[in-house]
Amino acid sequence: MSFDVPDPDLTPDQMVARAVALRSRLRDDQAQTEQNSRYSKDMHDTFTEAGFYRILQPRRFGGYEFDPRTFYRTIIEIARGCPSTGWMLCLGAGHALQIGSCFSEEAQAEILGPDGHFVAPLSVGNFPGTRPARPVDGGYRVSGKWRYASGVPYSTHFMGLADVEGSDPAGLLVVVPRDSYEVLDDWGDLIGLKGSGSNSVVIDDAFVPTDHTVDSAQLWGEWPLTTELLPGAAIHGNPMYTGGFMAFAISELTVVQVGAARGMLDEYEELLRTTVTNSMGGNSTTKRCADPDFQRSYGMALGWVDAAHAIMMRSGELYMQNATRAMETGRQVSTEDHWRVYGMVQTAARLSWEAGELLFRTAGSGSSLDGRRIQRYWRDLCAFRSNTTHQFDFRSRTVAQARFGLPIERI
Repeated sequence: MSFDVPDPDLTPDQMVARAVALRSRLRDDQAQTEQNSRYSKDMHDTFTEAGFYRILQPRRFGGYEFDPRTFYRTIIEIARGCPSTGWMLCLGAGHALQIGSCFSEEAQAEILGPDGHFVAPLSVGNFPGTRPARPVDGGYRVSGKWRYASGVPYSTHFMGLADVEGSDPAGLLVVVPRDSYEVLDDWGDLIGLKGSGSNSVVIDDAFVPTDHTVDSAQLWGEWPLTTELLPGAAIHGNPMYTGGFMAFAISELTVVQVGAARGMLDEYEELLRTTVTNSMGGNSTTKRCADPDFQRSYGMALGWVDAAHAIMMRSGELYMQNATRAMETGRQVSTEDHWRVYGMVQTAARLSWEAGELLFRTAGSGSSLDGRRIQRYWRDLCAFRSNTTHQFDFRSRTVAQARFGLPIERI
């Protein structure tokens, strides 16, 4: 079984160009996106037509099968226009990679069918012990509540970790169709990313067939380290589908931070080009772009964001390099390889946050008013920065543990 690709001759560069072309519209929609806690149905339809949901999806099942680097480039451009929208799109579109990697050919055809349109968040739940998966004939009966299901408002499926009695604490990854879960209206109160559609999901005793589940160790690959390739490489003849989840998971989150910092730079540059410097007498005619202090702030932030952007592009290349080596050797991507990418990408996030803080601090009080874009970009950066999983000064020891072959602490 296979599905047609909507635009079979589309190139990666053309895909990215479609995202760039939406930047002004995304900026204009920012306030409404926040108010609605999600991007509009019209924007969703535009994304569907553009093919953004299909970037990482196997070509056999209606996707473009572009590489992670193309996905990161596209999401950066969307987040540059609106970080909330970038987050929601990224976390709804990105997990087609895990479907193509971890599931059997028959399950992929069922999940991605009948026309190849697939949108699915992945949530670990944040309620350990309250996501039971009870074994029954042919599968599991699954119940529970999962928070932060970013991308769920327009989803076709939900992917979540469930707890099977006697299993590893990380449990079982289940894939559930849209008619088997409820989306709660409980998003929008965080300081930022208010429009990211990160609602909670509730499942009440849904049946999930066995082939629509995978052991979470197979999903992550590095807890514990496995020696078997994920099945997707053999199914699709593409190493991308055996690269594991860890390196991709941290990257898909961080590209949004880079896009937000880019958007903040755009606003700051416009401010410097159009606004005069302050003076005691109020008679200055010197544009901020000609002032050494503003030049210094802009130059430092630009350098940090360029570096963060370059790290993200390199992380996409490393994902493919590591996956290709795994496919050639018949062994899964190593624990150290996953965590080395993690360390790089955490550095990109930190550079993006540092740039955002500098730009917000020096933009002036007028830019911190409600409704100003610089304030919104800064709030969106702050929302992710507070996530404890992504505090590299707390988590950097895991990179060392992987390097020295020591047990990896869970995060």
